Amino acid sequence: MLRLTVYLLLAVISGVASFFITNSTVVNMTAGLSMGLAVPVFEQVAQNREKLRTLWYSFRYRNQSVRISTSYLFKIYVDGKYLLIQGSRWRNQYQPVGGVHKVSPQGSAVLSAMGVTDDDLIPVDAASYRDLRVRVPGKNLYQFFQWFDSRLGREDSPWREFQEELLASQILPQDKFPHIMHNYLKHEVDPIRWSEWAQAFEILVADVYELVPTPEQTQALRDLASTQSTDVVWVTAEQIKRRGIIPGQPPSIEISAHSRRVL
Repeated sequence: MLRLTVYLLLAVISGVASFFITNSTVVNMTAGLSMGLAVPVFEQVAQNREKLRTLWYSFRYRNQSVRISTSYLFKIYVDGKYLLIQGSRWRNQYQPVGGVHKVSPQGSAVLSAMGVTDDDLIPVDAASYRDLRVRVPGKNLYQFFQWFDSRLGREDSPWREFQEELLASQILPQDKFPHIMHNYLKHEVDPIRWSEWAQAFEILVADVYELVPTPEQTQALRDLASTQSTDVVWVTAEQIKRRGIIPGQPPSIEISAHSRRVL
């Protein structure tokens, strides 16, 4: 953002100066400088479009409270199918392994200084305590995302939900997964929207990881796929896109909308 500001300022100054300088050589130089700076300015705008969008939100919604929910999800893909797990709160749907980020005590102090409060849409209990599902004063949205992107004071590993949902539940054998390797795939920030469910403006954020299993872990996943269990399903990309519907067949499962993030 600092580089963008410098480039933009120089481009504006050289452009304005060209209107007040009578020397044709100097005019050509300043005009050329303006044009030359246009390229890096456009590049910086493209690279910082998410931050610029958040700055706009901070102004546009400065007098409102915005609901933010951040999560991390696992893409677990074996033999052309994706592993989804039965939801813990919404038992009638399947979704990727993962959950809401947790905040450390240090992170909670930072958020409190911003005026951030817990979201009351879902009751805070032992499972949801310190979830990063919050209400942020609109004027502090940019500051909030600067803190979130710094990864300081918040959960920065997908291990906890993997362990809780697949290992502690004995869906997968713990001895085969003493540790896991994963790739970081992407970071998605949805545009702000009005949520009928929350009756508030809302921004949803997701970090997506891909499990990179060892040969032994791959076999354990294949063994799971060969068993009959209501705890998990293995589905194709097309089923995820269609929310569980298979054309020509009666509905059998419901897949969450956010499952598309792992595709």
